[in-house]
Amino acid sequence: MSQGGEPAAARPDALVRLFHVSKSYQAGSWALRDVSLELRKGEFCFLTGPSGAGKTTLMRLMFGAEQPSEGQILVLGRNVGRLSRGGIPALRRRIGVVFQDFKLLPRRTVEENVAVTLEVVGTPARQARSRVFAMLKRVGLQHRRHHYPRALSGGEQQRVAIARALVNEPEVLLADEPTGNLDPELTVEIMDLIADVASRGTAVFVATHDHSLVSRYGRRVVRLEGGHIAEDAPPRRTRP
Repeated sequence: MSQGGEPAAARPDALVRLFHVSKSYQAGSWALRDVSLELRKGEFCFLTGPSGAGKTTLMRLMFGAEQPSEGQILVLGRNVGRLSRGGIPALRRRIGVVFQDFKLLPRRTVEENVAVTLEVVGTPARQARSRVFAMLKRVGLQHRRHHYPRALSGGEQQRVAIARALVNEPEVLLADEPTGNLDPELTVEIMDLIADVASRGTAVFVATHDHSLVSRYGRRVVRLEGGHIAEDAPPRRTRP
């Protein structure tokens, strides 16, 4: 479908909708080609595929960090490709994002990094402190709340990034290798937390190379190969 085409009718609970989306960075070379999918309210979906298959590009398009070369992307009812400069930040306040480069603010403490998400939506300070502490406790970092990112291990920084993404109770969560630097036990704890977020109604899209996680949780799996959807497998069971 071209950028100007009208999308087909979708399920009323679809929070993310992609229609024939393609992305090219140079003429004749496609990072993504003709990708169509929906992500529904409360759905937990894994995105898999080899390096270079287009997983990170797909997530960046859904977050509005890049624009599609062809097709349409609707997130929470908004056409990402047509949003104004001011519209992108407004949409992102409703989306939680965890990427491989944590993007923590080096001159802010753990507590302050997580609180940033609440500051931008005007959450009262007392309420924000309570929510931040509760979220840090969920990821096992309440005792590190006054430390700075440089004092944390890679795994701890990753948990801070996850806490920041979840503290505002986003409607959509996009996570690119969210457990890549964690040990197996903590990996399961974090993924259980993400699964719990989905059970509360958030649409969750997790890119991972970890096939053991995919097998453990038995959720829907979208597999990319060469920028195309090679497989879109339904969930095997509803809970991990």
